[in-house]
Amino acid sequence: MEITEIRIKLMEDPNERLQAFCSVTFDGCFVIRDLKIIQGTRGSFVAMPSRKLTDRCPRCSCKNHLRSRFCSECGARLNEDRALKGDDGRAKLYADIAHPINSICRELIQNRVVDAFHKELERSKLPGYVSTYDDYGEESYASLLPSDEREEVLDLPRMYPVSSGRQMVAVGAGAGRSFGAASREEGFADGL
Repeated sequence: MEITEIRIKLMEDPNERLQAFCSVTFDGCFVIRDLKIIQGTRGSFVAMPSRKLTDRCPRCSCKNHLRSRFCSECGARLNEDRALKGDDGRAKLYADIAHPINSICRELIQNRVVDAFHKELERSKLPGYVSTYDDYGEESYASLLPSDEREEVLDLPRMYPVSSGRQMVAVGAGAGRSFGAASREEGFADGL
């Protein structure tokens, strides 16, 4: 396995512990995004992408983050000390989405990312600096066809407001389906 590309997005405030976000490409074909570069007590380190852990409300079974004091669905008061504890006694509130399996891989990623971070810091001091973190060519897929070609290519139904102007009805492909309320902000004013 080889790291073929590292992209860094520096944070605006140099006084914050979160220094940058990063994406790492492996073998030119697999990307992991949203790694964080954080200023620790012994220098910068890489935190893997993670998600908040949840559990279920005993009353309504709705999922809630482990730090939630009340259920977001039914409002029931939740036990505040329900998070599992790690070996160090601290509450485990996050789980990695992607992470290295062994220390050799972790050190490889850590060293390469921190090195790329320092190079990006130097590049950012140059005039005309632009981060390439978000530049993955998505804009080439986001361009739209002219409206008359879109309907032919995608076979979309035409939308017309019903008498009140708040209910939409499809005519053509998918006719007979209701598409819910359309607000005035969306350009479907009463009386159209």
